[in-house]
Amino acid sequence: MSSASLSRRLLAWYDRHGRKTLPWKRRRDPYRIWVSEIMLQQTQVTTVIPYFNRFIARFPDIKALARANLDEVLHLWTGLGYYARARNLHKAARHIVEVHASVFPRRFEAVADLPGIGRSTAGAILALAFGQRHPILDGNVKRVLARYHAVDTLLNKRETEDRLWQLAEKHTPRTRVADYTQAIMDLGATVCTRTKPRCTACPLRTDCHACRLGAPQDYPVRAAKRSAPVKATRMLMIRDQRGRVLLQRRPPAGLWGGLWGFPECADGNARRWCRQQLGLNIQTDAPWPVLRHSFSHFHLDITPIPAHVVGGTDQAMENAETVWYNVRRPDQRGFSAPVKRLLEQLRSMESN
Repeated sequence: MSSASLSRRLLAWYDRHGRKTLPWKRRRDPYRIWVSEIMLQQTQVTTVIPYFNRFIARFPDIKALARANLDEVLHLWTGLGYYARARNLHKAARHIVEVHASVFPRRFEAVADLPGIGRSTAGAILALAFGQRHPILDGNVKRVLARYHAVDTLLNKRETEDRLWQLAEKHTPRTRVADYTQAIMDLGATVCTRTKPRCTACPLRTDCHACRLGAPQDYPVRAAKRSAPVKATRMLMIRDQRGRVLLQRRPPAGLWGGLWGFPECADGNARRWCRQQLGLNIQTDAPWPVLRHSFSHFHLDITPIPAHVVGGTDQAMENAETVWYNVRRPDQRGFSAPVKRLLEQLRSMESN
């Protein structure tokens, strides 16, 4: 099949089956498309939609996002994961206000230079918002092209990446670029799925090499999966006499960067650690059951340890990085999913 034939079939399929009612598709607003593309990185559409709607309701434009406090941005991102996306989105909004007079740029180089945006995301935004012709290569597109051409080299190799970019460029049409871009992403997300691809529903099946070989699931070719390592931490849920719990803001970079969480104690003696690190005398209670949280490359086993302060809380004064948090009156700040879950359990215990 020629490149023109592939795009024609894909566009005809999109006209009948494409996801045209997604909330960021209602108008070609580059801001809404940008937010959606960032949220959709590593995340499924069904998960993203409610987060997107809440985010846009609170931050309807670039200026509103740029003016916002990072805590509020992270609060609306809580549970969506990959929090660097939210930090970069906020940073990029401020850059657009300062450098581009609050107008989303149209030049590819200017978009690709924004925090959190690479070549594929920049191309997708400009194609979807302005109809500019740029190839894209997100996970769904890689899968479609690798299967269609039976690309038999490892997906994580540079030569494979270069080959897939060449194919993406080759197949991107000169007209209806926005529809084509959405179509190939939709095909990968709904038909040419990673597991159990629905080849009988695919408009490209007659010329798809992987389908002809009867082995679509063998493509893209991935390295043998290693078992994910398990790490462990202990989170101290320290309460004061008023029932407030001590929270600390995590460093801006690294795991859960910029989010609020419980102090994490590496020392086997939690009481000694608290005296040395927090200036607090505490009494610990029996640990709660271990809570496992899985990331893309490892599992984290969290042991929640309830504790209470002995002798007053004035030793640990509040500051920009430490607060005594009232679980009965939650405010707008960002939490990781396991911390949010533990806070909800504490709140439930308070109400019983």
